[in-house]
Amino acid sequence: MHHRDIDAAVLEQLLTAAVAAPSIHNTQPWRFGVDPATRSVEVRADRERALPLADPHRRALHLSVGAAVFNLRVAVAHLGWEPAVRLLPDPHATDLLATVQVTAPCGEPPDYRRLYPAIERRHTSRMPFTGRPVPEPVLTEMAAAARAEGARLHVPDYTETRRLLRLTASAEARSTAGAARSAETRVWVTAPGTASYGIPVTALGPRDAAGRMPMRDFTGPWPAPARPAVRFERHAQVALLWTPYDAPEDWLRAGQALERVLLTATAHGVRTSMLHQAMEWPDLRAAARLAQHRRCPQLLIRYGYGPEGPRTPRAVG
Repeated sequence: MHHRDIDAAVLEQLLTAAVAAPSIHNTQPWRFGVDPATRSVEVRADRERALPLADPHRRALHLSVGAAVFNLRVAVAHLGWEPAVRLLPDPHATDLLATVQVTAPCGEPPDYRRLYPAIERRHTSRMPFTGRPVPEPVLTEMAAAARAEGARLHVPDYTETRRLLRLTASAEARSTAGAARSAETRVWVTAPGTASYGIPVTALGPRDAAGRMPMRDFTGPWPAPARPAVRFERHAQVALLWTPYDAPEDWLRAGQALERVLLTATAHGVRTSMLHQAMEWPDLRAAARLAQHRRCPQLLIRYGYGPEGPRTPRAVG
């Protein structure tokens, strides 16, 4: 299998997996290229799909690209090859964030290749969850998935969960109150079937009638039909993804860890959504640090059991 060329069909399979990764506002801020000489897929940042206000340092962009890199790795392994990844391989090409080289297999195949079926099934769910607790063995496996990629997954207790949700709610209030931030977010809300990027208005999900779950409001003060109000789970289950350091390479590793965690959850029938709002404000992100530890929070993941989230569009290329 490893002598097979990376032909158009193989490349399409690899890129279809890559672009299924989650990205902030479904901006899909990546571009791909192929170097036939080295049998490598190049993953570049697309600056035109950045968020200057919400993500001025492009940390969330790196998380998004890292998630796409992990999906590439899974697809390469699924096809019987070995993926060799280099992060930030060229200091003179700042938009080249990673290369994934397709190499001959050596030894046992990567254990994450079993996650390939979950790539197509993983969708962000902005719907209420049932409140049924996710079993400890599943959480342990999710934490191990993050650790395998150089990150950590912290499952907070009840008090800490409430604190993190309050920080998220504060960030959401700031973002929706600011005209510029609201306008930047609203650009990525689309009519169904009209764009390959962004979030269709039908996929935004309801708002919490009790006001406990700070789901992102993409519409802000925009004159649009109000989202329905329904009751979300009373006790949220969340996990904080963090890294020891906070440089661009750490963000790319965190993105790979994020996707490995999400695919692991999906493989167990667990739904997920991202609560990123507090990470977009420096003071609130600093407040989300775990007490007495110098840890760099990257994302708050909400998880549980409930309906599958609707698909959002993807552009392959």
